[in-house]
Amino acid sequence: MGWYTYVAWFFAGAFLANAIPHTIQGICGNRFQTPFASPPGIGESSAVMNVLWGLFNLAIGGMLLHVFFPPELPPPWPLCIAGFAGALVMAFWLAKHFGKVRSAAPRP
Repeated sequence: MGWYTYVAWFFAGAFLANAIPHTIQGICGNRFQTPFASPPGIGESSAVMNVLWGLFNLAIGGMLLHVFFPPELPPPWPLCIAGFAGALVMAFWLAKHFGKVRSAAPRP
């Protein structure tokens, strides 16, 4: 298994972790930050945009897992750890970023 498979699983985990907050906030009808807001990543987008962004992240993460899924089942532990590491890194980064944005003074 090539090194790129581990990189793909790492990014799959990151995309799948990023899908969670956007999809949940969108389904709940809440506005939330997306890269398409003004300013990007700080301003809030509509609930529909968040559902679309969340499902896009889910599709990319799922596609990476599908393309780079090993032939043996279950997948080897090192791949699972790479995916978990990607999700963990993204989750901590999102927590830090959204924590700063959400605690800042509201923009007019």
